[in-house]
Amino acid sequence: MLITAGRILTASGTYLEDGAVLVEGDTITAVGPRAQLADPAGRDQTHLAFPDATVMPGLIDAHVHLVFDGGSDPVASLRASDDEQLLADMRRRADQLVSSGVTTVRDLGDRDHLALRLGADIGQGGAPGPRIVSAGIPLTSPGGHCHFLGGEVSGEAQVRDLVRRNLAQGAGVIKVMASGGGLTKDGPKSWQSQFSADELRALVDEAHQAGVPVAAHAHGADGIAAVVDAGVDTIEHCTWMTEDGFGLRQDVLKKIIDQGIAVCPATSPHWQMVPRFFGEERAKVLFGQVREMAEAGVRLIAGTDAGVQRTGFDGSLAGALTFYAHLGIPNERIIDMATVHAADALGLGGSTGRIASGFRADLLVLGGDPLADLDALKEVRAVIAAGRVFEPGSRTGQP
Repeated sequence: MLITAGRILTASGTYLEDGAVLVEGDTITAVGPRAQLADPAGRDQTHLAFPDATVMPGLIDAHVHLVFDGGSDPVASLRASDDEQLLADMRRRADQLVSSGVTTVRDLGDRDHLALRLGADIGQGGAPGPRIVSAGIPLTSPGGHCHFLGGEVSGEAQVRDLVRRNLAQGAGVIKVMASGGGLTKDGPKSWQSQFSADELRALVDEAHQAGVPVAAHAHGADGIAAVVDAGVDTIEHCTWMTEDGFGLRQDVLKKIIDQGIAVCPATSPHWQMVPRFFGEERAKVLFGQVREMAEAGVRLIAGTDAGVQRTGFDGSLAGALTFYAHLGIPNERIIDMATVHAADALGLGGSTGRIASGFRADLLVLGGDPLADLDALKEVRAVIAAGRVFEPGSRTGQP
């Protein structure tokens, strides 16, 4: 398959004008000027021509929960559904994701390893959707955040056992709820820590022995400090909450940067509503902390927390990325957060997130220029995920 376009995003902030991408199966085999790659005879080759469009790497949403429905009470919906109903609903959500340009997601917590089942089905061509890097069942304390997903553990032995069970099922990341969270009304507060230093070290050790990264849900400033000391690979949310406000710690921030830990703020596409719910002053502090982390050199990656309250799967990442533009982060860096930087953080930097020979054919075709205007991310002409072509309105991918 030959894909030609007016411009192709081949590196950070760099377009190849009048370019072409050659795809064989699920892999990019060549990238270059259209005149060099086009077969003048057109022998047995599908040609997708987009002369006035942009081709860029497919988007990566580094924080989703396919098991939740994104409604007003996703926990109640979860509890009311059996596994087969949940799996059917998750299929529809995966279809929405890939149709909006998301070709890879990191699912950070489900029930009964359903995301792993769905990911295997998608990988075998049995369902449309993005590649899923799944955490399986997230680890939490007894009665802790998202305890209803089945991951309650206490003590190093139980921690290691659940990590091993997730790995045995094929988890590509381990998720730990290091602090409480707002989704769990009967659990610890968001600023409260849930695990001891020894438990966190055991968790990271067990995952890293298997070569699998660890993602830590951490709102509380104490919890953030603890997971940094334990050696996690990514921090989710990272809001620096304390009992009476917020408190970004410069010494911990320096460790995050020095250790190369990526931070996924998991920004809602409805970020403009934050001042209404939390107040202008608290919102100003929250936004300012993300800006401070970005300016300090923290490796930020893009994620939406899709599935939680009022955060759906259809176009949410494109909406969430405008938050970073609001903070003054250049479009070039924002796109990197949702492509190359996210791929690196997920351990997929050698296979996706870039348009280059040998990489997976994960491509997004847009009607506009995303380096000039992020709203172009909403102008989806086509999506190619692992070499399968999805067009707006279609329900299945074509090879």
